[in-house]
Amino acid sequence: METKKVWFVTGASKGLGLALVKKLLENNYRVVATSRSSQSLIKEIGEASDSFLPLEVSLTDNENVKSAIAKSVDYFGQIDVIVNNAGYGQLGTLEELSDEEARANFDINVFGTLNVIRNAMPYLRQQKSGHIFNISSIGGYSGNFPGWGVYCSTKFAVAGLTESLAEEIKDFGVKATVVYPGYFRTDFLNKDSLRTPAHSIQAYESARNSESTHLNEINGNQPNDPVKGAEAIIKISEEQNPPVHFLLGSGAAEFLDKKFETMKGDAENWESLTLSTVI
Repeated sequence: METKKVWFVTGASKGLGLALVKKLLENNYRVVATSRSSQSLIKEIGEASDSFLPLEVSLTDNENVKSAIAKSVDYFGQIDVIVNNAGYGQLGTLEELSDEEARANFDINVFGTLNVIRNAMPYLRQQKSGHIFNISSIGGYSGNFPGWGVYCSTKFAVAGLTESLAEEIKDFGVKATVVYPGYFRTDFLNKDSLRTPAHSIQAYESARNSESTHLNEINGNQPNDPVKGAEAIIKISEEQNPPVHFLLGSGAAEFLDKKFETMKGDAENWESLTLSTVI
């Protein structure tokens, strides 16, 4: 009987992460789930078992992450698939957000991801197999959302580091995929999950409108089902040649098409000036 792979999923107590962990356990995979509170994981999923290990992890603490991955390998004997899902949305224009607010978003969304990659790779590299999924966003390739600049920049960073990672680790037989989810019916846009600026500037009317739309209209009405999103990620993990870029959910491709059209239009409109730099 084939031994199922071991998954390590961050941000697993809610949203897409929770849906993924539940679906993995349904399919007899072994799962390490992390959150800031192990009790939240136990409440949602259950106590530790032969197939499940809940861990309380601070992703911004490199030593804590290193210890968690070591515990995972000790518990299951291996680690195969990493899903860097933990993160949160930060609203606010670039002028509004304080240095502290901006850095906090990068600490979780980017540096937390790097901490996991840094400490998981020695195991994956040694066994010459594995797959790392980094969860970005449609805001990781299209940043034209007023009031989402810092959040989008964290997700652009996740996409960029994944592209480099894929090249760095391919010689070891390890894969990397950046996932760009569209709007999913999770609590991502709930007022207790989405952070807003401590000191807003009312002059930014477009940002205030975007904030209101996301909190009051889009929230709860997102078109995509997180369970189906989880199923899609699992299918990608089973592919021999998985994509580096994976658009997840209805609407994701439309944002990409608009980005391409904008960039192509700018390139064509300003080509003469671009070529004027040639000697």
